[in-house]
Amino acid sequence: MKKNIIAALALSLLIPAAAYPRERDGVTFPERITVDGVELILNGLGTREATIFKVNVYVAALYLQTPGRDGESICRAEETKRLVLQFVRKVDRSDITAAWTEGFEKNAGDALPQYADRIQTLNSWMTGMADGERMSFTYTPAAGLEVAVRGEARGTIKGSDFAAVFFSIWLGDAPPNRGLREGLLGRNEVPL
Repeated sequence: MKKNIIAALALSLLIPAAAYPRERDGVTFPERITVDGVELILNGLGTREATIFKVNVYVAALYLQTPGRDGESICRAEETKRLVLQFVRKVDRSDITAAWTEGFEKNAGDALPQYADRIQTLNSWMTGMADGERMSFTYTPAAGLEVAVRGEARGTIKGSDFAAVFFSIWLGDAPPNRGLREGLLGRNEVPL
């Protein structure tokens, strides 16, 4: 019996913790995904809270080629990255498009006018979301920011400048809520 326990413990040490999926607020994401042949690692999970009552809206997962804790560096990195939002409540299209517009207003600074057409394109692809539905935003340096809603690709928005500001909505100095940013940056992970 003691040998079996020791063997099981030894085996568990050989399997990296990264092989297990991670969960936040009832939503599970895999530790690793592959995008166009590039392996991405789950950098962190965060929950979008809204209103003074801190109502959960979605759980977000950030996947990176090179994990990191510095939001600005991640936003500007010319590497493949993906942000996945799984909604945990119904959200109307108008609320989603208003959030993207506000996010760009807070993070683009004086350059906001140069993004107007691309923000309009992004917003035109949005729909209302129900509990359990996902959106994903994948940046690849050669292509741009691919937008998928419920697993269906809606299109790709060109420009690393647009993608950097888009990711800064969550990782910049004015995120929707601090806990969301800290989670995506892996700063609120429980140490093993």
